[in-house]
Amino acid sequence: MIVFGTSDPPPPMASISNPFLSVDFRDLPPLQKTPARKGTPIAFRAYSSGNAATETERVVIAIHGSSATSASLHPLGKALRAEGLSVYVPDIRGHGATGVRGDIDYARQLDDDLADLAALVRVRHPNGRIVLVGFSSGGGFALHAAAALAPTFDRTVLLAPMLGRDAPTVPRSSGAWVRPFVPRIVGLSILDRLGVHAFEHLPVVAFAIAPENPAGLTATYSFRLMRSFGTRNYAADLRSAPRPIAVIVGARDQLFLAELFAPTVHAVRPDVPVTVIPDLAHIEVSTDPRAIPAIMTAIRGEP
Repeated sequence: MIVFGTSDPPPPMASISNPFLSVDFRDLPPLQKTPARKGTPIAFRAYSSGNAATETERVVIAIHGSSATSASLHPLGKALRAEGLSVYVPDIRGHGATGVRGDIDYARQLDDDLADLAALVRVRHPNGRIVLVGFSSGGGFALHAAAALAPTFDRTVLLAPMLGRDAPTVPRSSGAWVRPFVPRIVGLSILDRLGVHAFEHLPVVAFAIAPENPAGLTATYSFRLMRSFGTRNYAADLRSAPRPIAVIVGARDQLFLAELFAPTVHAVRPDVPVTVIPDLAHIEVSTDPRAIPAIMTAIRGEP
């Protein structure tokens, strides 16, 4: 199961890559780096508001989606900066310029990295309240962090979040974007329960990216990265998160069932607002200006 339980990646998804063709990356902020408590430094991009009046309000840490890098949230970073917010977007370990592509060193390393980045943000903005924003798989990870790293974040905003393969919001026929190596995952899960972790660096999922990979995306995830970058139990994390959460999704999302986010979330947390934006697809929630009013309302905590 472990040796032979793999498969080919899914074919590239134009609907995921095409929205970035119109993005101007010429003003992309340079990568900066900050030390991590364990492992290589954390790479991130900073969008400074340059407005001292906003420093006593909210500062955003934004988490990109699966296979992506901080550059994928460039439209969102610029839009939030234009609204007077300072924004920090890391390359999550295993992506971009942070660590080894497609893998991490140990379980919960992503939690440690996020806590270390939040500490840097707090030093730079001592009077700011940190809002965590996560997109897609980054939304699932942000939900996990809202519970696991409480009370680091003042509130959490989930953009088209991946709530886990067993969540009602994920179609049973999903697989267009990510293809799991089910036999290998089962085999490694059995070994994990037996306390054997020697093979958890092996890839267990592949993404629908173009073979030439011009954006430098991460093609596969190891077992330990797959289990760390997301939420393992969305209901438990929703219940455990002590601070406000908001969910935003596009009505035309190709990966998730937009109409099921409200009933799924409200069955656990009726207080969490769920906003469905008409006409927007999955990636467009993070790239289209039409999403910004709803995102700003969620960041500010307005009704």
